[in-house]
Parts: sequence; C-alpha cells; structure tokens
Amino acid sequence: MRSLFCWAKRAQHVEIDPTEGVKGFPQKTEGFHVWTDEEIAKFEKRWKVGTRERLALAILLYTGLRRGDASILGRQHIRDGVIVFRTSKTGQQVTIPLLPELARIIEATPTGSLALIATSDGRTMTAHTFGHFFQEACKAAGVPGRAHGLRKACATRFAEHGCTEEELKGWFGWSDGRMASVYTRKANRGKLAMEAARKLKG
Repeated sequence: MRSLFCWAKRAQHVEIDPTEGVKGFPQKTEGFHVWTDEEIAKFEKRWKVGTRERLALAILLYTGLRRGDASILGRQHIRDGVIVFRTSKTGQQVTIPLLPELARIIEATPTGSLALIATSDGRTMTAHTFGHFFQEACKAAGVPGRAHGLRKACATRFAEHGCTEEELKGWFGWSDGRMASVYTRKANRGKLAMEAARKLKG
C-alpha cells in the first residue's frame, strides 16, 4: 500500500500520501535459517576434511560458538579434551567438551598459530571476515545457511536429545533461560506430537 501511494503521489495521481508517517507493523520471523541435516551433508560433500571451510563448519556445529568467537578459537583454548572460552558477547565463560569429530577434523586440517581458522597469510580473521568467508563457502556448496544458523542447529540437536535448559545455558553461555527455553519448548512440542501420533495409531 505504501509503495502504491508513493508512486501515485510522484505521478501526481493523488495530492496526499495517507501512509506517510505511519509506522510499519513488525513482522515476526524465525530469524536465521536453521541448517537441516541434508544441508550439512551437502556442505560436507563440497568441502572435504582438511579444508578451512570444513573446519569452520565443524567448529560452528560442534561448539555452538558465535561467528566472532569461532573466528578466534585456537589451540590455546583447548586443554585435556575441553574447550574453555570466554564469549565476547556476554562475557560468560563456557566449558565445552571437545567432541571426537571436531578433534579429528582439527588434527587433519592446517590451522593458524593463534586461531584455528586463519586467513591465507596466517592472520586471525575478524568476525566480519569470518562471516564473509563462510558465506562464500555456503554459496559454493549450494546451501542457504549461514554461520549463526549452525549455532541454532547445534542447540536444536541438543534439545531434541533431551538436554535441559540449564545444560543449554552452560554450553552456549546464555545468562538466562529465555533462549534455552525456546529450544526445549520446540523439542518438547515435537516429542508430544510424535507421542500423540503413536497413540492414534495404537
């Protein structure tokens, strides 16, 4: 409607645009696209173990770190099979077990001296640079996802496997339970729906 009246006023079909000064209605969205298992598999097929792109996917998927934190994660943050890291956004310290698949990919990939993912000349990436680098990798793989969508995919997997809100808070460094409850509620709805279907079939 706003575009129509804007055009009509420019074309002198109307003298007054009644939509001027009217605030738009907020649109409720799901936010960043959550990666599907199929999209993850497609990315992995395009970027084999040993590439920076595959390592970036593994870090995002198996740690749930934001892109800014993933861009500076280095071997100095890993001790005895555990990642200890203070997140840049909230300042919360997270203690994350180094999952076997991530450990395997790290060992099979050339890394930077300070950050696991580095630029071609060995420098640590900024959050913006890392995000652009990963976006280009997604385009090359033909998938719509972005870095933050893998954080959401990680949280979704945990919730679907029965992790509690407190466990999610600890892993992702959330200071309150609001974000954690989003994933646990969604996972619980899915389980209830499956249980309802089972009862109907029974």
